[in-house]
Parts: sequence; C-alpha cells; structure tokens
Amino acid sequence: MKTTMPILQAENLTGGYGLRPVVRQISLQVERGEWLSIVGPNGSGKSTLLRLLSRVLLPLQGQVWLEGRDIHRQFTPQQLAQRLALLPQQQRIPQGLSVRQLVSLGRAPHQPWWRWQLPRADWQRVEQALEQTGLGSLAARPVETLSGGERQRAFLALALVQEPQVLLLDEPTTFLDLHYQLELLELLQRLKQERGLTLITVLHDLNLAIRYSRRIALLGCGCMQAIGSPREVLTPGRVRQVFGLKVEWISTPVGGQLCPLAAVGRGEEKTLNVLELSS
Repeated sequence: MKTTMPILQAENLTGGYGLRPVVRQISLQVERGEWLSIVGPNGSGKSTLLRLLSRVLLPLQGQVWLEGRDIHRQFTPQQLAQRLALLPQQQRIPQGLSVRQLVSLGRAPHQPWWRWQLPRADWQRVEQALEQTGLGSLAARPVETLSGGERQRAFLALALVQEPQVLLLDEPTTFLDLHYQLELLELLQRLKQERGLTLITVLHDLNLAIRYSRRIALLGCGCMQAIGSPREVLTPGRVRQVFGLKVEWISTPVGGQLCPLAAVGRGEEKTLNVLELSS
C-alpha cells in the first residue's frame, strides 16, 4: 500500500532558550492539507514548540523535517520562507506602512537580492491576498490605524503572499472578540480548502480547537501528553489532570464541544459559568 510522506515531521525535539529546555522529546507528524491545533495550559511550551518547528529557535536535541528535508541543514532561509510561514502571537506594527506595502513584504523570499521593485505578477498576488482576507478597501490605510481584527488579517495576508505550503499561527485569536475569532478561523478554513494549506495553530480556546481541527496535540509541562482526534485527546480525565477543569462532552449544532463544570484544585471545586472556557 502506498504511503505519503508527512509534510512536516519532528522527532525527539527538545529546545527552549539558551540551555534551558522548555519542551522535551516532542515527536509529531503533520500530513499535507491537515489542520493540527496545539493546546495546553499557560507555560506548557506551545509557542516554544511552534518556534522550534519554524526554525526560529535551534533545538538542543532532535530534528525537524519539511517534505523529508532537514529544515536546519537542507534549506537556506529564503528557501524555507518560500515553503513555511509563521504568524507570531504579537507582531511589530510598522510605522508609516500602508496595508498594501506591508503585505508586499511577503514577496521578499521570492525575489533576488538585487531586485528593488516587485514585478507585476507579484503585485497581482498581493492584491489577491488582500481580497482573500477582505482588506481590499483598506489597502491604502496605515497599518497602525487598523483595528485588532483587521491587523490580524493584514499579517495573515502577508503570510499568505509568501505562498507557503505550511502556515503556523501562534494564538491568532488572542485579543479578538468572539465575532472576529470566528471570522478569522472561518477564513483560515476557507483558505485551507482553496489553497491546500497545511495549518498548525496554537489555540487558547479548547472548543475552537475542537471545532476546526481534526487532530489536536496536547502539551503539558513541556511534554506531549497526547495527540489524536479531539475526543481521543481531550477526555474528561485528561482535561482534569492537565487543565484542572472538570468537563463533560456535549452535543451542539457545530458538533461535540466541552462543557466546563468546575475548576479543580487542592481538593476543592469551584463552579464556573457554563459560557467560560479558559485553558
């Protein structure tokens, strides 16, 4: 039976900042066109793992392969940027750049060093990314004047115009209200289907991760606790152990979701509002 190679793979990945490991011996495979969400409590190493997968951080141990090639030894920075893009949790807001100018920076990995002006075909890609993210009417606006949701879409357009095969997003819904959270995730879902993108997202909200990802990786104390389908990974027992939450699975119009019942700590349970779900 023919098997396909994972587009991204990590084996025994250990790393952090300096000589202090934050994540330890992480192994995972991501298939082409998949949407994998990484969840875990604060300080569990989710953002660090994303930086290791994208070569922002050098591992202390282990390897990462993109399409079967070592990302540290077999790609130049420019080659890697043509295939993989990272949208960090907090972006620097450039002063004086319009939205169109910001998005055009995403074409840099595809240009020779000596070319100062983008060719027409590249500007067409920029305009396409602006339209796909609903920013066509805001293209001339300074980036610093955008709302939080609009800024997220602007930086997403910048990442998309790189034309990556793999897009990593670190808590893309942070600081957005629920309307913009759903709007952004629906946009990612559509772009995934249209472009065949492979998505790896760090999400704070467990129910959003469940809703949009067929597979979930659960981190705790810097280690992989489980990886698989949402119901396999986020069992009531495991959620209680890792997050300190008593939960039950319930049926909803968008599929199975977790209903938080109580916060569990030091032998006591504190009743939660049923609308609140904090990881």
